[in-house]
Amino acid sequence: MNNEKIQQATEHFAQILQAELARIDKMKNSEGFVDYSTLPTITIGIVGGDGIGPFIADQTQKILETLLADALKTDRIRLKVVEGLTIENRIAKMQAIPDEVLAELQECDVILKGPTTTPRRGDDMPNIESANVSMRRAFDLFANVRPVKIPQDNIDWVFFRENTEGEYILGSQGVDVTEDLAIDFKAITTQGVERIVRAAFEYAKQNGRKRVTVVTKANVIKTTDGKFLKIAQEIAKEYPGISCDDWYIDIMAAKLIDPSRRSEFEVLVMPNLYGDILTDQAAQLQGGVGTAGSANIGTKHAMFEAIHGSAPRMVDEGRAQYADPSSLVRAAVMMLEHIGFKTEAKNLDMALDICGQYEKKFVLTSRANGVTNDQYTDYILDTLADPNIEAKWLSYTQK
Repeated sequence: MNNEKIQQATEHFAQILQAELARIDKMKNSEGFVDYSTLPTITIGIVGGDGIGPFIADQTQKILETLLADALKTDRIRLKVVEGLTIENRIAKMQAIPDEVLAELQECDVILKGPTTTPRRGDDMPNIESANVSMRRAFDLFANVRPVKIPQDNIDWVFFRENTEGEYILGSQGVDVTEDLAIDFKAITTQGVERIVRAAFEYAKQNGRKRVTVVTKANVIKTTDGKFLKIAQEIAKEYPGISCDDWYIDIMAAKLIDPSRRSEFEVLVMPNLYGDILTDQAAQLQGGVGTAGSANIGTKHAMFEAIHGSAPRMVDEGRAQYADPSSLVRAAVMMLEHIGFKTEAKNLDMALDICGQYEKKFVLTSRANGVTNDQYTDYILDTLADPNIEAKWLSYTQK
């Protein structure tokens, strides 16, 4: 019986290897990045997702409609609301992204997405793959970029997390070889590492950053993490003006909360799983996962999202109107920057800093003892309307 199980697992693994080798061929033949300035119209898809997602997506859309009012009038920008990426619809269709939803998303140049629910094994739901993972792979969104700023602690980190490889890409394709043995898979490719590491160094070069930190567990995960570290060290030689150091994931997690060292880090690059963990930790230092946004960048498409989950309990308890929209609004800042609306991005970023970190006239607590997300959005819009917003921001940041 065990021999039969081993044979089935071996055949399954062979199929995974064939699919990964085919993916490598696609990466080798991929084209350059889209130039958004050449597009007559940029279509922004707005996806509510699950749980609190539709609530915070509505608030973010309200802000975008104000910031981009002129561009919307001239059809330079179009906002396209994409429905159907709910857990209910995904279960009904038994697809991580239902075909009709994927078709609508493919019509968009960039996507702004609220959180989506991913069932865990053992939950009272079918074991559907993560919509995020599926979207990243469908659009080859290889770079997950997550900035975290805490000015009062001299922290200004930008994390580059590889998005299409590592443990997550095959998370639903593990094998129960027998009742006693379960195996999951981790894949790292030369092409995948090269493009995420180069993206991190290029960002550092273009933004005056002097240090890139590579995070792995190459001392234990010697083959895949070892490959990631070796390639990163080779690429670092192409950027003589930028220092490169490497840390293991466990001690890196410790150093992010070490007041004597954490402000030294600038740009950090790492495989998928480590990036997911470290960026949540970093966001918590900034004020919670509700305060951080995330960009998922590919050559032809980009998706911007909140980094937190869908918080279904808040909906069940009737508290969704108190959910903090800041993470998705931060993602909108990154989206505006990415498509070339840099002034709008800068103003919104300053407004979020003023409202969330400095002035704090209104505070979200996720409960009725704080303001609603609608009230908080109005606070952001009022701050954006201030013609002296930059002077106000500077008065806080230069103290």
